[in-house]
Amino acid sequence: MISAAMLAPQTLWLGWLLYAPVIVWAILRSSWVELFADRRRQHLLFGTVFALFMLWLVRRDFDSGVSYHFIGMTAVTLLLDWPLAIVGGLVAQLGLVLLGRQNLAAVGVNGALLVLLPVLVTETCALLVERAQPRNPFVYIFCSGFFAAALSALLCLLAGLGLLWLDGRFAMPEWIEDFIGYLWLIIFPEAFINGMVISALVVFCPEWLETFNRTRYLSAPWKDDNSRP
Repeated sequence: MISAAMLAPQTLWLGWLLYAPVIVWAILRSSWVELFADRRRQHLLFGTVFALFMLWLVRRDFDSGVSYHFIGMTAVTLLLDWPLAIVGGLVAQLGLVLLGRQNLAAVGVNGALLVLLPVLVTETCALLVERAQPRNPFVYIFCSGFFAAALSALLCLLAGLGLLWLDGRFAMPEWIEDFIGYLWLIIFPEAFINGMVISALVVFCPEWLETFNRTRYLSAPWKDDNSRP
């Protein structure tokens, strides 16, 4: 997460111009009728937003204005599907703003980096997995959970550093060449947290996952009519 003081005004406006239309699109694409009619989905949405908010509160704030925390949007996207995931990410961000842990002006940039980018990566991975139509649920868990979370963390980190470098308001450390060695310390925990959450949901509550095809993954193996029991 990046504070507004580290970004140029043009970058802050650009973040809002990118984030706001997608928020409106996500609100229009969300199935609000089904949500209001299903109390279970309401509790699932509220619980997911609260968990995401608490996850983002557990972070390390640096004096430079950059904060490090886990993202968690991969699990949220697979749980709620992308429209509600984007809306839930916005609500969690507004909660941080109310507590004074995030600048309102930087919501657009941080939303694009920490919400839109992970949702895009996760949704792309989920669509590719669904197009392949595997019957093994471990393919879904690994590709849509572990791999998507790791790729999201990597792209978010590189995009954030690139944005700070382009603005020229943040002096890159001299050891930036050795930064590649620290990527695993960020990517692996992100992949582990999201992957384990998805693994637990697949095992215990597969009906909660909007992107999980229970009919294909959990159906009994197909048997030939001529085969013997």
